[in-house]
Amino acid sequence: MAKAVCVNGHKRPAGAGEEAGGRQAARKRRKADGGGGGPEEKSSHLSAALFGEDCEISHDQLYELLKYAALGRGHNATQPSWCHIYHQRHLAGVVVIVLHEMSQLHFYKFYLQFKHLRRVFRHRFTLTPSANFLASLYGEGANLKPQNTTQGLTSTSSQCIPKSSDLQCDPIIQKYGEKKRGLTSYTLTLEEQKKNDYPIKGSPGCKGYIDTECDQQRTDSSPLFGLDCEMCLTAKGNEVTRVSLVDAQGQCLLNELVKPESTVVNYRTRFSGITKKMLLPVKTRLSDIQTRLKKMLPHDAVLVGHSLNADLQALEMIHPSVIDTSLLFARNEGRRFKLKFLAKAVLGKEIQCEQKLGHDPAEDARAALELAQFFIEQGPAKVAELNLEMLLTTEKLAEVSQKKAVLQPQGCRVQKQLNEPPHLSKPCFSLSASFLDCLQVTGQKPLLLGRQEMDSSGLCQSNLSTSNKQILQRALEDVPLSTFSIIQFSLGPEYIASHLLAGLYEKVRSKLTDMLTIYAGPFEESFCLKSVKKEFGRCGPIRSLTVVTETYQPYVCIQYEVLEAAQLAVESLNGAEVAGSCIKVQRPITAAMLDCDVWIKELELDIENEGVIYVAGLKESLTETDLQEEFSQLKDLETLFLPKDLQSGKHRNCCFLKFQKSQSALDALEVINGWTVKGSKLRSRNALASGHLWRWIWQVNHSNGKQGGNILYEKIEQLSDSEQDLRKKVKKLDHHIKKLYRSLQNNTLCIVLFPGVNSMHGSQSGLGLMGIKDDEGRSAC
Repeated sequence: MAKAVCVNGHKRPAGAGEEAGGRQAARKRRKADGGGGGPEEKSSHLSAALFGEDCEISHDQLYELLKYAALGRGHNATQPSWCHIYHQRHLAGVVVIVLHEMSQLHFYKFYLQFKHLRRVFRHRFTLTPSANFLASLYGEGANLKPQNTTQGLTSTSSQCIPKSSDLQCDPIIQKYGEKKRGLTSYTLTLEEQKKNDYPIKGSPGCKGYIDTECDQQRTDSSPLFGLDCEMCLTAKGNEVTRVSLVDAQGQCLLNELVKPESTVVNYRTRFSGITKKMLLPVKTRLSDIQTRLKKMLPHDAVLVGHSLNADLQALEMIHPSVIDTSLLFARNEGRRFKLKFLAKAVLGKEIQCEQKLGHDPAEDARAALELAQFFIEQGPAKVAELNLEMLLTTEKLAEVSQKKAVLQPQGCRVQKQLNEPPHLSKPCFSLSASFLDCLQVTGQKPLLLGRQEMDSSGLCQSNLSTSNKQILQRALEDVPLSTFSIIQFSLGPEYIASHLLAGLYEKVRSKLTDMLTIYAGPFEESFCLKSVKKEFGRCGPIRSLTVVTETYQPYVCIQYEVLEAAQLAVESLNGAEVAGSCIKVQRPITAAMLDCDVWIKELELDIENEGVIYVAGLKESLTETDLQEEFSQLKDLETLFLPKDLQSGKHRNCCFLKFQKSQSALDALEVINGWTVKGSKLRSRNALASGHLWRWIWQVNHSNGKQGGNILYEKIEQLSDSEQDLRKKVKKLDHHIKKLYRSLQNNTLCIVLFPGVNSMHGSQSGLGLMGIKDDEGRSAC
């Protein structure tokens, strides 16, 4: 697939968002001052390289953005990999507007009605469809408890609290009760240590083991230390080859390679990360590590680890006071959670990544320590509310789904058309209990307003009497009081029936086909078709070319791959002499095409196409490197996107150029038109579909109208009866979003999501629009 490439070093501006310390206090000051930002206050802004093939974003990437925007670096959230939020701590809040059961299809079917959305939000991306978007957004394991309002709206603080009866059955509550306790309540008793094979002083199997001599009485203020070891298999058995110790602040005190006494039989590099080469220069022996640990640990130290018994056995050391996180986060029937899962579900951290060579003991020790600290600080009830068993089930289902997808042939993986069966969306818990819990801990109260009511099993349609107008009124009142809000609007069930969706798709597909098609002629009877194809091919990639013989003189029907090519042909070749004839070039004349000129004009004015131009007439022999060198002299050129056929992988004879400034793009248009590159004369114009729309048009254009499976298309007539009402509803919906957006404080990140459709009738890709509001009410870039 084609990728946007960097020109002059400007594809993805570097820079990281700032940490989240003091963010809430800053918000309170802004609210107290009336929400305005003084001249001394920095403005947040967003940078994203959503251009060409880089415009498709997964749910995980979306959650990555939301988590960082809401929490910042202070809560283990990292800057998103696909975009940058600058000055994150100055964000006034995050508002997500979800348009229930709507997809990218709806946005372009009613493109002219969505006047506010297309003129405000510069950053757009294609989103994988989800069968239940809000459920996946909150996390499959998060059971949300509703707070019904007098108007019948659902408003919730998103606390992930299972039913009280379920909470009492949780093994964590059964073991520790609900009240918070000090750390001494969670250290293993002597009996628990014996049961779980911990080295015990005086035990026959521990002869020769070294005692840490940390025999002072433990208190709830005793210091915690995280410990983890990596072992290799030797002739003697498991021997320590690396040891890590971290203190309560996460600082690494010891991270040492150890030379085993016996010959290594298996380095277990996949897990240990240890290789033969690493151990060759090592002089440190186990006895050296034992001595150092004895000196480093205070007399009342409490060691924390995950299945720490194995580490202490390998170290041949005895320590009286331990917290074992594999036992602390209790499960039924003696089962244990893996450290990797707990780190992600509770802390929101990714550890033991497959990309790394083996485990990092310092990382594992730190993770176990932080898990123990979380448990002690939050208490058993809060941990039980995370519903870890449900999260684990969700993760396993996701893994099964991924494996099935990998086993499918590559051609079967693209399931974004209505005629294909829906795929199992990957459930995500990266924004689940841990994310919502962090919001609670930081004092932020997530807000959900919409037409759906939630019960303990997730989200379900329950109250459809509430109107979008009522939701808007509540949002205008409540959103300023919340730093993280999700507002859901809906067209209503009568407008999202499967046959209506199929009808919408067929109408959009038909209109796009007409917009990509031009008729040229008349030609002489003996005209050269090859000359016609060559001349019109300079405007862009041609999908099909046929001769029309039903007319008195022959005409040619040409269908292009991209909108810009068809428009360029109309603008540059109408009235021109081609193949010895002075011809007329025009699009088909149909009822749907009467507003084609309006569409073209609005697409040119679309903020997403600002500073982007289309260039055609490129030779197939030209490479991306050739084009970068050729166009590098253009002022303020930021990105070059060379589209490729999604089936063959070959690049087309066109490209898109994105400039940092709109004026630079206009200047480039004058220069490029008539420019010759390696004997090929170039043509250019303003872009119409440079971003995610380019890919979607390609998919629609190659679907051959086979959509909707066994849906009866005679029902399309029913769509025509309700289409006028639907246009009015969409226009009103756009007005509601405009009103809500204008009410937001400056520096608010706003994301509008068309979640997409994924049902038994097929699927349609979603669409996301995002930006940070600035002083002029537009998205800050």
